Amino acid sequence: MQKRYHLIAIGGSVMHNVALDLADLGNEITGSDDEIYEPSKSRLLKKGLLPDKIGWDSDRIDDSIDAIILGKHARNDNPELLKAQSSGIPIYSFPEFVASKSKATKRVCISGSHGKTSTTAMIMHVLKYHDYDFDYLVGANLDGFDKMVKLSDSDILVVEGDEYPSSCLDMRAKMLHYRPNIAVITGIAWDHVNIYKTYEDYKNIFRDFLNGLQKDAICFFDQTDSDLNKMMINEVFPPKRQSYNSFETNKKGEIIYNGQAFPISIFGNHNLKNLKAAYHVCQSLGIENHAFFEAIANFKGAAKRLELIFESERLTVYKDFAHAPSKCEATVNAVKGKYQNKNLTAILELHTFSSLDKSFITQYAETMSNADKAFVYFDPNALKMKQMPDLDPEFVAKSFKHPNIEAIDNSKRLKEVLESIKTDDTEVLLVMSSGSLGGFDLTTFF
Repeated sequence: MQKRYHLIAIGGSVMHNVALDLADLGNEITGSDDEIYEPSKSRLLKKGLLPDKIGWDSDRIDDSIDAIILGKHARNDNPELLKAQSSGIPIYSFPEFVASKSKATKRVCISGSHGKTSTTAMIMHVLKYHDYDFDYLVGANLDGFDKMVKLSDSDILVVEGDEYPSSCLDMRAKMLHYRPNIAVITGIAWDHVNIYKTYEDYKNIFRDFLNGLQKDAICFFDQTDSDLNKMMINEVFPPKRQSYNSFETNKKGEIIYNGQAFPISIFGNHNLKNLKAAYHVCQSLGIENHAFFEAIANFKGAAKRLELIFESERLTVYKDFAHAPSKCEATVNAVKGKYQNKNLTAILELHTFSSLDKSFITQYAETMSNADKAFVYFDPNALKMKQMPDLDPEFVAKSFKHPNIEAIDNSKRLKEVLESIKTDDTEVLLVMSSGSLGGFDLTTFF
């Protein structure tokens, strides 16, 4: 039976993909937002789902709507939300909606402070390679998938579940909705300091995740994460638990497993750990060893995850979504490990609430140590939009404890740096950003 859904904050990365998928299923979709950026705007327009005007309008809400799907961007004083509440229309956050709609008996949820998207993408790649029918929700665009969300009546659901609150009405972490019987925790490193004021608060949300699992469920976890390992070994939780470490590789970068060598296209110890997590999940879904390694050989990675965007005889450029301290360190180490004898310049944009919080920035100490030269960029306008106090570039630079680092707070200087890299001694450039990087499109810059 087809239904009518209205999405408040339809322009979000996941939200607009939910809209696209529900429309593909034949449902009537409307939506609203106070700002819609690319690529959401073009994709919604192509499907005829772009709101006719930007902003909120309570007149959009009427009794013909079967349900409201509420994005995290919307606030609790939103006029459309208030009218929907007074009209008694069912209201769901998107993770709540996905969990309630799925009929899957095999539910996979990838959680953790880092590596969620990559691990989820690896699993999806293997399942698709072997023609499995499955539903999914992932936080990046992937080769071979035209959407980030697919909801049908499949018996397998694979989701990336993060620890951020679901909506203004539903402060539960998104990952708490999915109740998987196959779970992964990739690691725990304090993040989202605007929500979780202490590291213990942050760890507690993963305890809640584990306590929500059934006894017959299994959770795979990274044993090299000391805090996570202690929690999983010393504390009592309902599900079965199994640790993992990274795959071993030879000098060619091939995986060595059971005495055999298997080629892969990804690199970095963090990715080898993500791959081991994906391997265990796929085994739990019935995929045998040879089938897993056959499929993963041509996996290139998710968008903006160590994505190679330029390569010449003189310069190689990678872009990555890394923004938290643990992600930054793992990504820098991965690139330096691959190009040990080359001069590496790393640029990090501070864009998230946590990364712009003065009391949290010291967590980045020595995370870029393996870069020969480092730059940290932040946009003062991002601070104003988040209603946060100004940052002193000198303080930011000192916090990283790198001998050759510069903090930049204006796009003009950032452009000068990027231009200079075209001709200086940089041989490998790594740019890490979850923001707009001053509006520069790196794919056309080099």
